[in-house]
Amino acid sequence: MFSGVRIFILLLLIIAGSEGVASARSAAPVAGPGLHTPERFTPDSARIRNPKARARNNRLYDSIESKTSRRAVPRMLYKMLFVKPRLDTTASGQVLDETRQLMPYAGKTIANIEIQRQKVFDNDDNWLERLANKTHRITRERVIRRDLLFKPGEELDPQLIVRTKQLIRSRSYIADIDIDIQTDSLDSTCVNLFIRTRDSWTISADGALHSEGRTMVALSDANILGSGNSLKFITNFNRKDFSYGGNMVEYEIPNVLGTFYTAEFNAGRNFYSSTLDLGIRKEFIRPTDYEIGLTYNDIKDKRYMIEQDTSLLVKERNLDAWGGYSRFLRGINSSIYLTGRYNYSRVSRRPEVGPRYNPALHDQDALLVGLGLYREKFYSANMIYGFGRREYLATGYKAEAISGYTWGEFSDAAYLGLSYEAGGFCPVGYIMGGATLGSYIDPDNGMWQRSAVDVDLRWFSNLFLVRRSRIRQFLSFNYTQGWNRWQGSDESIRFTHTNGLQALSEYVIGTNRMILNTETVLFSPYQPLGFRIAFFGFADFGLIGYSPNIFKNEFYTSFGVGVRLRNERLVFNTVQIRLGIAFGKNGLVNSEYFRLSNSTSVEQYRYRPTRPEIVDFE
Repeated sequence: MFSGVRIFILLLLIIAGSEGVASARSAAPVAGPGLHTPERFTPDSARIRNPKARARNNRLYDSIESKTSRRAVPRMLYKMLFVKPRLDTTASGQVLDETRQLMPYAGKTIANIEIQRQKVFDNDDNWLERLANKTHRITRERVIRRDLLFKPGEELDPQLIVRTKQLIRSRSYIADIDIDIQTDSLDSTCVNLFIRTRDSWTISADGALHSEGRTMVALSDANILGSGNSLKFITNFNRKDFSYGGNMVEYEIPNVLGTFYTAEFNAGRNFYSSTLDLGIRKEFIRPTDYEIGLTYNDIKDKRYMIEQDTSLLVKERNLDAWGGYSRFLRGINSSIYLTGRYNYSRVSRRPEVGPRYNPALHDQDALLVGLGLYREKFYSANMIYGFGRREYLATGYKAEAISGYTWGEFSDAAYLGLSYEAGGFCPVGYIMGGATLGSYIDPDNGMWQRSAVDVDLRWFSNLFLVRRSRIRQFLSFNYTQGWNRWQGSDESIRFTHTNGLQALSEYVIGTNRMILNTETVLFSPYQPLGFRIAFFGFADFGLIGYSPNIFKNEFYTSFGVGVRLRNERLVFNTVQIRLGIAFGKNGLVNSEYFRLSNSTSVEQYRYRPTRPEIVDFE
């Protein structure tokens, strides 16, 4: 079943992917000295063309257009469903260092910044596209300008140009951005920047069916009146008797008055659940920067109790305040940072608790301090988790030490944590690895308790060319171990969506877990009726249990194949169909044999620091 179905968009499938569709997230090359008028977006990957395939598509669509032009209804359907063929954007998997491309302009003074905004659809050939463009309020210029990390009069920093592109492309209301640079004709020490953006269609509706007849429908707009603010209204009812289940409102301002602070407000109820969530935060963006945040939430909801395999109602209040400062050290090309955090947590409704039982539900105050070094740089690539659109991947590292103290309902404890993660491109692809170790320490006897270690390794290969198809291999490894754990909620682990076996539905828990996931993706060169096809096969292997020797625990494996389909002519998102089966040591176990979804996960590896965290054990 489709999760989070975009009902509104599916109703508008006839707003077929014109050349303004938001999925082509690629930037044009840096403009040369002779550029005076901004051009349309040209994805880097589109420079590699397949003339024969393009000619076949042209003939096919010309034939369909000819046959449907004779009658009014077929002609109308053709105009609503099809647009002129686009250049193939799946033929290139190269990794680009846009920072290096911009180095000839480094140090020049930014004289002028011109912004050109484009509608959702460039060619509004049919009435739905025209209606969509008229209905959509284009993003205001000041909204785009407030996200810029530079301004006139400053020296051009290539890294800030790339960071700005990555930041603006992360906004849900922006489909694409391009920044062209032109040397000033009157002063060679100055440059003019031409920024072009294209909006996304941001109005959508969601729906979800839950157990016991609970049903959710929602309407949202991620760009209210072109302000960049998002509003979502959710209503709940029981589909069996249509009884009312409550409403939820979610509102977000992504960049308050150009300060890079994000403000959020969520409130409402959902049957037995209720939420009040307020927050304002600013993250690290530049190498020398600061972060700060303050959140408050009062939530009543069902919480999954892993050892009982059931969900119970919990009501808790939480106040979180944090801040930090980073300073770029040119000698080591890295930033040193210091962060601090205070957390206040009170649980007023909960299952049974005790001195060593359900510690995640204890009333607690915590004070944490983090100190570390980090470096982060972005490279652009494609055909990794998408079908040719520009994807930004961070490279760099982060090393951090965290210490602190907690004042608990039953006892106090010190806390110590260490973490390191690094990643980047190499001759065989992209490699990322990280390890985190954390433990509470009893101040009376110095004993470590509720300790956990987590190790993650991820790799994907370069693209391999096999005839006309392109293949990319993915591997991920996770090892999680806990010792001196207590009992109750969050004191055991299981296979999860992130760290688990794709086709496994078996309920199994433990304190030690090791997983190896593999996936091979083949990007087909064939595009029947404009559909891009990616076939994939996966094999997952996992061990989980309570034995300190990981290899003495329960063994599970899952295998499967699937296909992902995408057509930029149509409004559909990527559709994934997956078949799988899972086995244990004694044979077949509970499996998710079939899964249909309309989205795929997009991995984003980041190395910038965040608020100090206690090591997750989940």
